[in-house]
Amino acid sequence: MFDKRYYYLIKIQYLGYRFHGWQKQPTVKTVHLMIDRTLKFILQDTKFKTLGAGRTDAMVSANEAALELFIYNDPIQDFDEFLDLFNHNLPQDIRALSIKEVDKAFNIIQDSKLKEYHYVFSQGQKNHPFCAPILTTILEPLDVEIMKQGAKLFEGTHNFKTYCYRATDKGEYVRAIKSAEIIENTIYRANFFPEQTFVFKVIGKGFMRNQIRLMFGCLIKLGRGEVTLEYIESTLKLESTEVMDYIAPASGLILHSVNFE
Repeated sequence: MFDKRYYYLIKIQYLGYRFHGWQKQPTVKTVHLMIDRTLKFILQDTKFKTLGAGRTDAMVSANEAALELFIYNDPIQDFDEFLDLFNHNLPQDIRALSIKEVDKAFNIIQDSKLKEYHYVFSQGQKNHPFCAPILTTILEPLDVEIMKQGAKLFEGTHNFKTYCYRATDKGEYVRAIKSAEIIENTIYRANFFPEQTFVFKVIGKGFMRNQIRLMFGCLIKLGRGEVTLEYIESTLKLESTEVMDYIAPASGLILHSVNFE
């Protein structure tokens, strides 16, 4: 018998601190695993499949991520009712935001999309332990003004091989970044946050493994006076063979939004 397939785009958010990333893995708890377990429970005997718009690493959070849900034969009748039931059964650190039907031509992996990532940090002091899941603490003072200049150097089309974890000679490392900047944080607030915090905002169509954390690791080194603006410029040239040796902690990184064009 032919199975009729229905297609849905679901936006979700999650705190990544206790998860081993998005992708399903043997013996460890991941975001995708918990979503599929919940869907299996609420959809019961209905056949389904899910695909994510991308993978986040262990301890990385998402303010807005996206997944595609394929359902066979039995379409969702009431979106509000589905979201209520889905959220009622999801773990408390995962929440479904919205659902809409898409057509079979939609491809969550291949369709053009813009991703906006935020790296939230503070500098120069030890913070309240409650900050740890979403705010990275850099204990020593940083020159944030020169870091702002360094962030802007990442904008445009460059060779980002230096900022790809375990890059090989066979990969394609020329990528375009639409925007990169460091701003004062007015986005994420809590009464236990330090008085001043910052966000490294990066917008682009695609990012390589650990790319943003390696970029911010370089900016930390810049803020410490260990590298220069000229060094960052040199690492982005086609002929660069530099390997970034410092990766920023995962828990400060947040997938802020995914927008399909």
